[in-house]
Amino acid sequence: MSELITAGLVDVHLSADSKQAAARSLAERMVAAGRVTDLEGFLADVAAREAQMPTGLDGGIGIPHCRSAHVTAPTLAFGRSADGIDFGAADGPADLIFLIAAPAGADDDHLTILSSLARRLMDAEFTAALRAGRDAAAVAALIRGEEAPAPADAPAGPATVAAPLRIVAVTSCPTGIAHTYMAAESLQKAGETEGVEVVVETQGSAGFTRLDPAVIAAADGVILAHDVEVREKSRFAGKPTVDVGVKAAINRPAELIAEVRSRAERGEVTAEAATTAPMDTGAPGDHFGTRLRKWLMTGVSYMVPFVAAGGLLIALAFAIGGYEISDAPSVAEHFAWSESASWAALVFQIGGAAFGFLVPVLAGYIAYGMVDRPGLVPGIVGGAIAVTINAGFLGGLAAGLIAGAVVMAVQRVHVPPVLRGIMPVVVIPLFSSAVVGFLMFVVVGKPIASLQKAMTDWLSGLSGGNAVLLGVLLGLMMCFDLGGPVNKVAYAFAVGGLATPTDGSLKVMAAVMAAGMVPPLGMALATTVRANLFTKTERENGKAAWVLGASFISEGAIPFAAADPLRVIPSAMAGGAVTGALSMAFDATLRAPHGGIFVVPLIGEPLFYLLAIAAGTVVTAALVVLLKSRRRATPPAETVPAPETASDAKVPTAA
Repeated sequence: MSELITAGLVDVHLSADSKQAAARSLAERMVAAGRVTDLEGFLADVAAREAQMPTGLDGGIGIPHCRSAHVTAPTLAFGRSADGIDFGAADGPADLIFLIAAPAGADDDHLTILSSLARRLMDAEFTAALRAGRDAAAVAALIRGEEAPAPADAPAGPATVAAPLRIVAVTSCPTGIAHTYMAAESLQKAGETEGVEVVVETQGSAGFTRLDPAVIAAADGVILAHDVEVREKSRFAGKPTVDVGVKAAINRPAELIAEVRSRAERGEVTAEAATTAPMDTGAPGDHFGTRLRKWLMTGVSYMVPFVAAGGLLIALAFAIGGYEISDAPSVAEHFAWSESASWAALVFQIGGAAFGFLVPVLAGYIAYGMVDRPGLVPGIVGGAIAVTINAGFLGGLAAGLIAGAVVMAVQRVHVPPVLRGIMPVVVIPLFSSAVVGFLMFVVVGKPIASLQKAMTDWLSGLSGGNAVLLGVLLGLMMCFDLGGPVNKVAYAFAVGGLATPTDGSLKVMAAVMAAGMVPPLGMALATTVRANLFTKTERENGKAAWVLGASFISEGAIPFAAADPLRVIPSAMAGGAVTGALSMAFDATLRAPHGGIFVVPLIGEPLFYLLAIAAGTVVTAALVVLLKSRRRATPPAETVPAPETASDAKVPTAA
């Protein structure tokens, strides 16, 4: 951590009475050091992260942290409070405060700082030296690792046992950052003290490196210290296992090691089948609605590549051979190398094959999101049946949820050990596919198919005011979370209509794509006409947003929304609503599910369609400029004099 902290970023006499005041005091040092460009914007990002989960740790430590577009380089600031500041830790106020800042998108830097610091904070000598240090330069050097704390005269630890115990452990927490790595460090230190070999797998936000299967096989016991579901938990089946929350590993690691030893001596083992995959039940405390959203989004995320590949191939075929190419005979029976019609038919039929997987893939991966790999077979089978009975997109949703629920039920049935080996490859796929197939063919399939037909007929009959209102709703949804769940629901609704194209469903697809292009285009225009309202990084992002918006990649506006959500998101939604309404009012249609302006030749009423996009872009840019200008016009509530220009406000002058 040699370049993260300097003496100017250390305050050994931090005089703040709240976590907000502490963050501001340390952030001002970052601004003075040129590490933060916009104090208020950065503090808003810190507050948003703090609102997700308290950042206080046991032992009198607070580690507020965030990624922010207003940070120029990974930075660490430290403050020591004499009275202590409440950061939400269970054991009381924190006197050692670390403010961690990383540039937006710098996930590796962010996690590296946090994990490294979390491990060092488990060293009592290190924290004692921080509390005793009186010189800012010396404290900074200590944190950088250039100055080791003086060793304390500690009594010798317990003698190593005659038969060394070998333990493997997994640590994880909801955010996958601090507690994950602190628990790992605590277990490893306790293992050294107890003469026990402890190997830990940290399942953090940056992913995880799996324990060597040979190490697991040789282990005498397992410690699972987690607040979220352990991934690939079945690897540890048949071992004495202690399963606890992550904080238990931080606070009482020696007790956990002793408990594993006791269970190993008694011969206790886990009963979970080694071949049963863990279920993705979500984090503890997640409501059913939260888990349902995760399951559905898993299905949609795996479906989208099929949409892009199949839909764009079909669109290309139409561009080459016209819409009548859909009636061409199979290219397997007739293909002329020199005829463009044959090439158009080939591209159309390849795209049609890819498009035919939409509903089965959607259903299969919804079930996968619920129960992992055992859900794939019944989910895909159920989705294929939904296509067969014309239940369409809605049928795929139902099939995926039913398949996941059936597999969940089967996995809860206790089976004799002799049958566990064939459960995932024979029993679960056989039984679950039969049940899902029966329900889709006989029970729920026909009502869903009727509902799908009614929805298709309704879309076909849309006209006038009803169409415009639907365009407004779809525009708002596309711009609400910029590629998130609400955006994906609107997009999936439009793509589902393309499976059975009608004039109404083609209008919906056009409105959805047009509205989705508006947020990045609007922000690109705003950074062009009023550059002084944006940071240098945002202005650079604005240049890229022109291309991303034109390509129908709504996520191009995310950097702006993350930095200033209360101004950017409402502006984007207003522009998207205008574009969706105008697209519907102009009767624009679209046969391609993606492509942005690059599929304009396939758009009905293309000039009016582009006019709708331009109108929404102007509305978004105008609103965001207006809202940001009003913010700049408000004098900052600080003791330093207000800057004379808006651009000066980006970097307050150091005293």
